[in-house]
Amino acid sequence: MRCTCLLHGIMSKYIVDPVIYSIYLTDRKTMPHPSKFQREDDGGQHIMSRARNKGSAVSDDDLRDLSSKIAGLWRFLGRELKIPQRALDRIGSNNPGDVTAKCYQSLLYWRKNSANPSKQVLKDARRAMNIDTEERSDSSSDRQGDHKVHPVTERQRLASSSEKAGMWRYLGKELHIPKSVLDNIEMKPSREAVNRCHDVLLQWEQTTSEPPRLVLKQAQKKVDEIYAGLEEKLARALKMTYKKQYDAIQPIPYIRDRLYRIDRIFVEGGVKVLVAGSWERLTSYQDILKDERATLLRVIEGDPGYGKSTLALEFAYDWGEGVKGSSVENVRILIILRLRQLGGVQSIYQAIKWFLLSEENVNVSDIKAVIESCHSVKIILDGHDEYPDRDSENQSDIRKLVMREMFKNLNVSLTTRYLPKHYDQSARRYKLTGFDDRARDEYIRKAVVGDAGEQAVRRVKQKLNDNPILSDLCDVPLIFVMFAHMAHEKKDFRKFKSVTEFFRYMISCFHHHLLSKMRDTNVGQMRRFENDHASLDQMAFDGLSKEHQQLSWSEEEVRSQLGDDCCEYYVRLGILIKEEVSAGVEIRFYHKLFCEWFAAHHLARLLAGDWNPSVLEYVHPYDLQYLYRFACGLSQDSSERLINYLQDLPGGDKFTILCLLEQTGDLDKFVNVVSDLCKKTLEISGDDNKLMQRSTLQLLEIASSHGVPTVCLHVDACLSEAVTAGGNILLNSGLHVPPSSTLETIEITGKGPDIPEEKMIGLLAYAEKCEKLRKLTFEGKQLLIPVSVQAETIPPSLKTRNIEVLLHSLEELVYHLNLIEGKWVKHGTGTVRIRDVGLRGNNKDEHEWRVRELTRASAAGIPISCLHLDRCVSEAVTASGNILLYSGLHVPPSSTLEKIEITGKSLDIPEQKMTELLAYAGECERLEKLTLQCLVPLSAIPAEQIPPSLKTRNIVVLLHSLEGLVYDLNLIEGKWVKHGTGTVRIGDVGLRGNNKDEHEWIVRELTRASAAGIPIARVDIGGCSTVADQSGSSLALRRSQLSLPILSTLQKLRIRDIGRRMDNTEVVGILSYTARCTAVKELVFASFLGSPMQLPDRVQGAESILSTLKSRNVTVKWDISSSSSCSWTYLDLLSGRWETEDRRRRKGCLIS
Repeated sequence: MRCTCLLHGIMSKYIVDPVIYSIYLTDRKTMPHPSKFQREDDGGQHIMSRARNKGSAVSDDDLRDLSSKIAGLWRFLGRELKIPQRALDRIGSNNPGDVTAKCYQSLLYWRKNSANPSKQVLKDARRAMNIDTEERSDSSSDRQGDHKVHPVTERQRLASSSEKAGMWRYLGKELHIPKSVLDNIEMKPSREAVNRCHDVLLQWEQTTSEPPRLVLKQAQKKVDEIYAGLEEKLARALKMTYKKQYDAIQPIPYIRDRLYRIDRIFVEGGVKVLVAGSWERLTSYQDILKDERATLLRVIEGDPGYGKSTLALEFAYDWGEGVKGSSVENVRILIILRLRQLGGVQSIYQAIKWFLLSEENVNVSDIKAVIESCHSVKIILDGHDEYPDRDSENQSDIRKLVMREMFKNLNVSLTTRYLPKHYDQSARRYKLTGFDDRARDEYIRKAVVGDAGEQAVRRVKQKLNDNPILSDLCDVPLIFVMFAHMAHEKKDFRKFKSVTEFFRYMISCFHHHLLSKMRDTNVGQMRRFENDHASLDQMAFDGLSKEHQQLSWSEEEVRSQLGDDCCEYYVRLGILIKEEVSAGVEIRFYHKLFCEWFAAHHLARLLAGDWNPSVLEYVHPYDLQYLYRFACGLSQDSSERLINYLQDLPGGDKFTILCLLEQTGDLDKFVNVVSDLCKKTLEISGDDNKLMQRSTLQLLEIASSHGVPTVCLHVDACLSEAVTAGGNILLNSGLHVPPSSTLETIEITGKGPDIPEEKMIGLLAYAEKCEKLRKLTFEGKQLLIPVSVQAETIPPSLKTRNIEVLLHSLEELVYHLNLIEGKWVKHGTGTVRIRDVGLRGNNKDEHEWRVRELTRASAAGIPISCLHLDRCVSEAVTASGNILLYSGLHVPPSSTLEKIEITGKSLDIPEQKMTELLAYAGECERLEKLTLQCLVPLSAIPAEQIPPSLKTRNIVVLLHSLEGLVYDLNLIEGKWVKHGTGTVRIGDVGLRGNNKDEHEWIVRELTRASAAGIPIARVDIGGCSTVADQSGSSLALRRSQLSLPILSTLQKLRIRDIGRRMDNTEVVGILSYTARCTAVKELVFASFLGSPMQLPDRVQGAESILSTLKSRNVTVKWDISSSSSCSWTYLDLLSGRWETEDRRRRKGCLIS
């Protein structure tokens, strides 16, 4: 009474919403006191609103925090959150041995699939597990000075093991466990930190004579204090290391006295993410680490110079400077490792010590303890393509991270030029697409001209416009950065005809800058190094032409090959970089593009002599395109050999075009090469980058200007939504395909946009401008049914030239456009028909397109063989006479649909819904068959509710049970009739956790099966707090508040509850229920989550029940083991005592 008055007084004094005060009571650490919510406070409404919505957003960090705290209880938590058992089983099998990852993945599953994934739901789940209750109970005992012995329960042990598990050694020391014992625990193979922590607690409990729970709490408090200090020290040291890196950026490597902080020069380029086989654009680089759709491994791909390492440094800056709103703002520990430095390094902890904390007093064991304990760690592995051990089979920590065999609960990002040979296939892939016009403008203003104004910006941009050959190359951030700075500072900056010419000029700038600063030294020797670099060329080529590319060399090796003076010159020049690695000091090129430049000189010399093509066996054009392009541009005499070599390679035509465009002389001598290329199909693909697409367009223009016939242009999966613009075909990259006077065929294929009539007219207008065009064909996703065109909109010249316009539909039918009438006419004698059409999941865009096409087909009278609805029909089944999908869309009845299949997760289709579904089938005039999937046959349907049209048309309505049996609906009587002679039987059925909806459906189906006399092999009840009523007439599933009635056809019953202690009354009730299920032959009390149930040593007062069970030869057994292997004891049905397996075997009662 007093508490109620006090609460009322507080609420009335401060005018506090009861919701706010209840939140305050459960979360005092982060919520302000109710006094903050005074009426006169102007911000009160905002705070109150925030309080009401507290916990509505559950972040990744929240989930990782909880995972690290209660990892050992992940299955139990999953039950409380109503995660289906099959999902938990899948999570468990996908993350063997890693309980933290299991907990995190189960929480991700819950957040993705729950209708209300809020913090409050998580809090309620923990409270239901008694975790928070036990913590509050402990605190209360401490406040009251209660020092009685409170034994540590298995659940508390699991929870304690999960909290800061990496600090297990520190915990062991605080609990006075000998070092030798801790060493033995560490030596156990394949043990996680959480397992080791659990072993520490078990060891301590076996040896201690002190009050366990109180001592444990005091030790944990001390460990928490140690951990806080270590984490702060590690984070501070990492931020200092990153600051040294991001405060010293050199946009132009040869100007070393001009350093920038990363935020002064960083500009966001394009980023895409791969979703369902297609690349989708992201709005910001921050979305990479914020992407909730991503798995815990992110692979960030990018061509050379596209800013992968710069992006990693920008993340370091965001974290180190605490940038608000960044994706790493709330990250506790950020690890960024340059993989090129880690050759031969097995331990990631050792790598962090050597390369990030070498100057700090932090040892490797402390680094490991913090990372294994911290709930918020992100790891970025930069430059996997430069990792010396990338193709090695050794089991280094880097390989384990890439394969997701280590730190499964942490976010790991990987930057690379190409996909690793070995990596976790579930990784989310991202791609850096370089600078667009906006990014280039921003960089010029931000980092190049500074306060010089817009006129200076226009001058730099004009120099880029004067060099159209560099337009695509300047999509590469590295190249554009150097171009922009040189264009701003060099008065003699000129026009370039090729990429090779630009790169030659850029290298000369390197040399000129160094010479201008060193006029008093031996300039003659420096000039010699500038002009004679054959040794450097060979070193670069030998490194790139190996099966496993070598991109760095020991300092001794470089000095030996180049000589000390040459080595020092190129290091001072900025083209070669010295770097500390695990083995000492190595030297590498400033960027791989520079390595390709010098290697190209060596290749050009090889081509000029008697060369052997085998030297290019491992020099792949897709990886080293600039090496080939530079070699062609450096020597026109040897380029013909290289172009011929490329033409013979699979897919080499695209690179042949790029190399051809490096020729700055007379193109007439290469007309034969152009002609050979144009005799084949030229392809522009959605998988090509903008540079590759542009090269094909340039070849098309060269062929047109030289009158070279072009056999075919294939535009695959890259048509923009607008289709055409300004009389050109518009690609989704923004490039335009101009009309060609020598183009003979155009093929447009692949996934693309809809092509309604007005866009088709635009394509026909484009075809008219291609003077030699004879054929235009379409084939792809958008072309299920042809769209007619008004005859008067078709260009007259197409009719006179008799151009063939063809459409290949998804149904493998071919149509040609009648240019006189504007109608599509089918080729051949095949029937116009749409075959199987599938709708799956809840992809709204996909559903919308297919429903629209089905509606068009129906309106056009085109038969549709089958509509397959897989896991996409909503629980409402129908609405307004239509089938309702999870995506929210409706599938209207179709007059040409012949068959409907509804499969996937069994739907709850009661009599009313089944009647509505049959009514829908009646509206489909040509429907011949309707098939469904269910556990057991549905209830009979009143015959008068079955539409008469179904009976007269003799429609087949089938039900496929999950047990492989088929039932046919008798439309006259409304009853389901089994097909064939197979036995109707239900296998194992699981009831787990507290998912009320799922339990309700399963209980109903089991009840129906029992009533129908259908055998049920086994019911497995896990984690449901199962009890039987006194009469044994039902089993109460207390957590879902449902009851399982007597099942007369049940054969086996298994009951599992985590560490549950049952008294004699509860055991007798379950035995009584078992006795009343007359077909049961086995009852099992099993362990759950490694924690066995606790039963009385003897069952008393149940003689008649035991006698009944014995007369039916029922086996009752109990698993008393806490390990993964079972240890059974059996109930002696005469004495009511439990017997060991050995004793029972000796009595001859156990049958193997």
